[in-house]
Amino acid sequence: MDTQNNSGYCFSFPAVRGTQAGRPFYIATCPLRTIPKIFVFDEEEVPPELRAQRTLNKSRIPAMVKYLVENPKDYVFSALTVSVDTSVSFIDSDPDSTPNLGTLKVPLDAQILINDGQHRRKAIEEALKENPDLGSDNIPVLFFVDEGLERSQQMFVDLNKYAVKPNTSLADCYDKRDPSSEVARFLSSNVLPFKGFTEMEKSNISSSSGKLFTLSGIKQATRSLMGKGPKDAYSEKEKQVAAEFWSVIYNVTPEWQMVCNKELSPYQFRQEFIHAHGIGLHSLGVMGHALLTDQPDEWRETLKQLEKVDWRKSNATFAKRCINQQGRLSKATVNIQLVANALKLQLGLTLSPEERALEVQAN
Repeated sequence: MDTQNNSGYCFSFPAVRGTQAGRPFYIATCPLRTIPKIFVFDEEEVPPELRAQRTLNKSRIPAMVKYLVENPKDYVFSALTVSVDTSVSFIDSDPDSTPNLGTLKVPLDAQILINDGQHRRKAIEEALKENPDLGSDNIPVLFFVDEGLERSQQMFVDLNKYAVKPNTSLADCYDKRDPSSEVARFLSSNVLPFKGFTEMEKSNISSSSGKLFTLSGIKQATRSLMGKGPKDAYSEKEKQVAAEFWSVIYNVTPEWQMVCNKELSPYQFRQEFIHAHGIGLHSLGVMGHALLTDQPDEWRETLKQLEKVDWRKSNATFAKRCINQQGRLSKATVNIQLVANALKLQLGLTLSPEERALEVQAN
């Protein structure tokens, strides 16, 4: 970037000019090392009604910094959107052959405020402290000329109003960095009852769906089964143990087999049984972790006792543990643990002191 022209000091950005709603905007790329120095986030001592952005959520920053630092050759950061509080100039490189391609000049004393991307800006600032080499990378920046606070605030609303975070199953389907997502995809492609019955895109299954479980549900249940944290890796042996566990569960669960053999519709299964839902799957994972820990060699034989479990919603043993006063299944952590407790008792496993205390509270 040049910082001086004939009319005085300025920032100079190679840029492309465009138009939206009759107003010009400019797209430029900036080295990461310049981002913390040039672009300001205006939350310090300024009340919400006098600024054009939400308060920085500092709890989000460490994960974003880790993502940048750990993936210096394989990260993606979307564009920042900023407002310039003064007039700018744009010089076409060649108006005849390449119109709207040229140089954006912004006065050096202009205030450039971030409308969208303040968390990315802060993460870049912190990541550069750990890995200065990132400074030579670039990030796209979308410039708007500010027409006052009211316009900037409306820009913030418009930029965020229709942004939709992808649901967890679709994110798990695409995420190649998360080990738990990778294992869930493997299970969904190779192990019954998941093979052919996994909802890969949505986080909830409609009543008319022919699917049984969501990819995110398989991920969460398997993570509990293997006692893994959000980013913990799986060895090949652990991956195979998880696959074998769910295969054994399938073999001792008649209703799952009936659905896969088209003897019971997924709709009817969901209407009548608890293990047709994510809470049943997750509870099996929680119980399974205790079983694999206590019986590393005998767990397969022990699981055969699950054939005796009455999974129907009308079964009072389960109903009081996971069905609320409105008659709906509750997926809260306490309900998952209570169902897992019932499964552990069915298999003759010992409850931990915390689990026994939870039983007392529930009763």
